[in-house]
Amino acid sequence: MTMTVYAVSGAPRAWRVLAGLTFKELEYDIHYLEASKGEHKAAEYLEINPRGTVPSLVKDDLILRDSIGILAWLDREFPKKPLFGRNAAEAANIWQNVLETVDYLRAAHNDVFFSILVQGIPVTEAPSDERKAKDQAADKLRFECERLEKMLAQADYLCGDYPTAADAVAFPDIRLIQRAMEIKPDDMVMLGLDGLDREFPKLEAWKSRVEALPGMSKTLPPHWSS
Repeated sequence: MTMTVYAVSGAPRAWRVLAGLTFKELEYDIHYLEASKGEHKAAEYLEINPRGTVPSLVKDDLILRDSIGILAWLDREFPKKPLFGRNAAEAANIWQNVLETVDYLRAAHNDVFFSILVQGIPVTEAPSDERKAKDQAADKLRFECERLEKMLAQADYLCGDYPTAADAVAFPDIRLIQRAMEIKPDDMVMLGLDGLDREFPKLEAWKSRVEALPGMSKTLPPHWSS
C-alpha cells in the first residue's frame, strides 16, 4: 500500500514529511485537507488524528501523527538515503540541528508570519504591543537565518554533502519567507525582512538547491499556483 500523507497546503510540519519522502525517493500520495472548511476537524479525519492537526501518515494499519516521528520512522523503515546520518557523529549533528530548528526557527517564523500569511492581517493593523512583539520575532528570525548561513559555509546542505532531516525541517520555513516576499512585500519592508535573500546568499542558494531536487515540485503548496 502506498503511503498517504494528510496535509494542509503550505503547512510547514506536513511539508517536512513531504520533503523527507522526496529526499529518500519514496512513493507517496498526498491528501490535502481544506482548513478553511474545517476538514482537519471533521469526524472522518479525527479518527486518523484525534488532535485534528497535520501531518498524519498512513500506511496499511500504521498511523503516525508527528512530523519528526514520521521522519525517524522513514529512516528505520527505508534505510537507503538516510535522513539522520550514516554514523553516530552525523546522527548527533543532524538531530541537534533538527531540534534547534523546531524550537527556534519555527517559533520565530510563526510569530512573524502567522497573522500575515494565514490570517491576512497587515503589519499596519497590528496593535502597538503586537507590533513590538513582531519586530522582536523578526530579529529572532534573522538570527536563525544567520545560524543556517554559517552552517552552509562548508557544505551544500545543512549537515553535509547530501540532504538530511535537517534540510527537510528547515526548508518549509525558509521557503515561506520567499512566499511572504512575493505576496506581502510591504509587510516585509516594514519588518526589515525584505532583504534576507541578499543578506544570506548561501541560505538563498541552498533554498534554490533543495527546491530543484527531483520531486520537490510535488511538495510545493498547490494553492500557490491557483
